[in-house]
Amino acid sequence: MMYLMMHFWPLGNILLVGLVGLILLTDKPKWNDYLAFSVIIGTYLIAWMILHPRQTPLMNDAKTVQAMIGSGTPVLLEFQSPY
Repeated sequence: MMYLMMHFWPLGNILLVGLVGLILLTDKPKWNDYLAFSVIIGTYLIAWMILHPRQTPLMNDAKTVQAMIGSGTPVLLEFQSPY
């Protein structure tokens, strides 16, 4: 069950693309159907490239903060999920 939950987004994306393709590309598709499908997929890929989580250059700051913990310096920790 955990494996399915962990891979929900990629599976959901594949199903969404398949559903859009099934709707647009059945019953003798014309060039504008292919164009619409390409625009939808292109927009989706661009949005994913902009919004997907990635490692930031601030990871070195985390090591500095870890060194400060326990040394008597007050530290404010803020936990954020990369997803």
